[in-house]
Amino acid sequence: MRHELLIDGFVITSDNSAAIGRKEQDVIKISDAVTAKFAARVALLEQWAAGSEPQAILIHNFSGASSWDYYIEGVTELFAESQSTLPLISGSTETNMPTVQSGISVTMIGKGQRKQMSVGSLQWFVYGVPLVGQEVLTNEHQTANLALLKKALDLSLVERVWPVGSKGIAEEFELLMKRPVKMSTSLDTKKSSGPATCVLVGVQHENAERAMRYFGEHVYLVEFV
Repeated sequence: MRHELLIDGFVITSDNSAAIGRKEQDVIKISDAVTAKFAARVALLEQWAAGSEPQAILIHNFSGASSWDYYIEGVTELFAESQSTLPLISGSTETNMPTVQSGISVTMIGKGQRKQMSVGSLQWFVYGVPLVGQEVLTNEHQTANLALLKKALDLSLVERVWPVGSKGIAEEFELLMKRPVKMSTSLDTKKSSGPATCVLVGVQHENAERAMRYFGEHVYLVEFV
């Protein structure tokens, strides 16, 4: 379990973004569509980490009415890029009070669909490179490709995925393993991965070489010491 809630067979995941958008006082200036796409990316990966697929999406928009359609556009683009079925979308917009910085939260409600192997029985890799802030835009080619991940899950080439967030690879492995671990990889294991630009990927040992060929350049072996 990462950050999801499990209620009567439903899996609830969420992510948010603040001060990223097109308002004058935003710290990072990008389109609202891109902001929404990356917020939804984390929530979607957390669904996959729980072995589930989203059935509904709620968007909580704190940026004003003019941002709503762009937020919908970004979420729609994410599901198209990941070759996943777009669920129903609803939500709410703050229109009573003007805000000086952008803010969005994306919540997904899903149902479990995949049986998951124990984490200790798998060979683990990091797919993608930890990126944060402006790096996410300038080095997008180093970001884990969700369409490749989705296909690998559907083909059972990959058994488990686990998104890496602001606390870095090393701490995410401890959350995943539910114990302190010592591990090594060629990446910076302490660096924030922003909107889950890299993902922990678990495969059966006999599929390890095949997985490395499948994911290509930005896949990194993890060794536990």
